[in-house]
Amino acid sequence: MFSSDHFYLDRPAVFDALERRGTLAVEMEAAGLYAVAAAEGGEALAVLTASDHLRTGEALSAEERETCFDRALRIAATALLADV
Repeated sequence: MFSSDHFYLDRPAVFDALERRGTLAVEMEAAGLYAVAAAEGGEALAVLTASDHLRTGEALSAEERETCFDRALRIAATALLADV
């Protein structure tokens, strides 16, 4: 996952380079979250899901997003609470 505030950056060469390095997706919220946590001496955690394909435009439907994201949230919460 590549986290940047340039999610909609129209520079195909950047995405080509990321793909060559095994990057599967781009997102933009976690970059800010981690920057604030680092600046304030805190910790941060992002649980990420993918909904759209940046290159092909393929995307989940609204129903698929709701179902898949709910499932992802449950999996993440279960994993986080397993060590508590």
